[in-house]
Amino acid sequence: MPIFKLKSSFKPTKPQLEAVKKLVDGIKKGYPFQTLLGVTGSGKTFVVANVISHFDLPVLVISPNKALAAQLYREYKNFFPENSVNYFVSYYDYYQPEAYIPSTDTYIEKEALINEEIDRLRHKATSALMSRKDVIIVASVSCIYNLGVPLNYLQSALYLEISKPITRGDLMRQLIKMQFVRTNSDLKPGYFRVRGDIFEIFPASGESIFKIELEEQKIKGLALYDPIDKKLKEELKQAIIFPPKHFITTQPQLEYAISEIKKELNERVNYFKKKNLYLEAERLERRTKYDLEMLKTLGYCHGIENYSRYLTGKLAGEPPETLLSYFPKNFITIIDESHISIPQLRGMYEGDKSRKETLVEYGFRLPSALDNRPLKFEEFLKRIDKVIFTSATPGPFEIKNSKQIVELIIRPTGLVDPAVEVRPVFDKKNNKSQVDDLIEELKKIINKGGRAIVNVLTKKMAEDLSDYLIKNGFKTCYMHSETKTLERAKILKDFRSGIFDILVGVNLLREGLDLPEVMLVAILDADREGFLRSETSLIQTMGRASRNVFGKVILYADELTNSMKRALKEVKRRRQIQLAYNKKHHIIPQTIKKKIESLIE
Repeated sequence: MPIFKLKSSFKPTKPQLEAVKKLVDGIKKGYPFQTLLGVTGSGKTFVVANVISHFDLPVLVISPNKALAAQLYREYKNFFPENSVNYFVSYYDYYQPEAYIPSTDTYIEKEALINEEIDRLRHKATSALMSRKDVIIVASVSCIYNLGVPLNYLQSALYLEISKPITRGDLMRQLIKMQFVRTNSDLKPGYFRVRGDIFEIFPASGESIFKIELEEQKIKGLALYDPIDKKLKEELKQAIIFPPKHFITTQPQLEYAISEIKKELNERVNYFKKKNLYLEAERLERRTKYDLEMLKTLGYCHGIENYSRYLTGKLAGEPPETLLSYFPKNFITIIDESHISIPQLRGMYEGDKSRKETLVEYGFRLPSALDNRPLKFEEFLKRIDKVIFTSATPGPFEIKNSKQIVELIIRPTGLVDPAVEVRPVFDKKNNKSQVDDLIEELKKIINKGGRAIVNVLTKKMAEDLSDYLIKNGFKTCYMHSETKTLERAKILKDFRSGIFDILVGVNLLREGLDLPEVMLVAILDADREGFLRSETSLIQTMGRASRNVFGKVILYADELTNSMKRALKEVKRRRQIQLAYNKKHHIIPQTIKKKIESLIE
């Protein structure tokens, strides 16, 4: 029996079945890279889900942003309700990395606002990989960042079973050693509570509370309770409780790490003093000694990941352990919207290295902190297996390296790429700006009960235009990179539900977002040649209108740039193929029907 059980209310169309067959055959033939070139709304995710169901292998899906990751997570949850589908993105709602600017002598302390709900989902993902095979993890590029050693995580797990001998004191010590925190008040993920011989443990995955009852130094009862209503969910014979932190280390490793950190500190302080850099020497000594004291007393310190080389027993320059290390040797990797994801994966290492080298040079960190880093792109490629890139506009890396490119131009609904109009940024004849024209179009769309996406160039423009439209009586919202992770998912649900009609954004509204209610995509200042108005960006943004039979696109531009010409040519090519197919098979296009639901529970 296959481990992945695909559930869907619709069957694959002939073009989708052909794509599935080619991709499955490619994996069986050992192709390291394949590309699924599918237009928006062609069912790329459904095709990939069908491919997944042919193999008994865990799956990593990498997405370029958190909003799209949330949508993919929901889609895979719906396709595989009986399997373990997980969400793994950066758990920061706000993150200001530690940095130093020498020109102004400005040190910027690391500031981070951790979202506990996302942290819970991350632990749920790693716990699933450690305990079952039928796992799909939808991740952002944060999956290539240092996460701690999987072996330590697994070895530190607590294995419990009925009648197992254990004393009350031993169980308490083991939980504290695993970094659980004891509390006498309300339980939170990562905490435990003791009342007599009854232990209540709330794992970091946060799905259920473990209740353990001891009697005569043995486990008498073991059960799972709902954390909300406290009702019994299941009585267990055995259970595994994973640590609440990914950076877990044993006592011998900790002692070794402290010893090695001291050695490196002495060497570095002597180096600074020989160079007459006494301020840097004093700064480094003070900061590192404080961290060492915390490690000795608590086994943990703020910024512990900067000492990961010693805590994990790595050599200088060795790649870090990441989420990919938690996967078994054989797994399938899907890189969604690869034309964006691949450049992101390529650029992470250099940006991180540049910032840390400055911190090391001026005595804020030891040189070993450089080993707390994301994977280099070459290291990432060595760790992934059986890769399928999915994109409507594959980049040069995918095209060059894929053993086959499987094209999926025909949509199951018969929808064709939307008609595109080019209008002036300022219409001198009618003395009308692009915003004036846009407002007229928005009124027509809203009267039809549709939604509209407006794409602008900057975050400030998104906020200002949103305010302006609200003042003119439109129900509008904006979304950009500063919008918090879980809030993005809520905004997209509210948009589809009709709580507001117009969504204004910059770059987040390009790739993959499945919004069938959208009848209009308006791209302001489309002739401002650059990354946000490149051929790829234009094709992707225009694609947001291709899920609705009334979908149309307006590009506001005073001239046709080369990017616009290429994008319009490609859209025309696809429309011709789609229209010819519909005519041949007597297909009448229909708007995609999709249930409105929360993307993340």
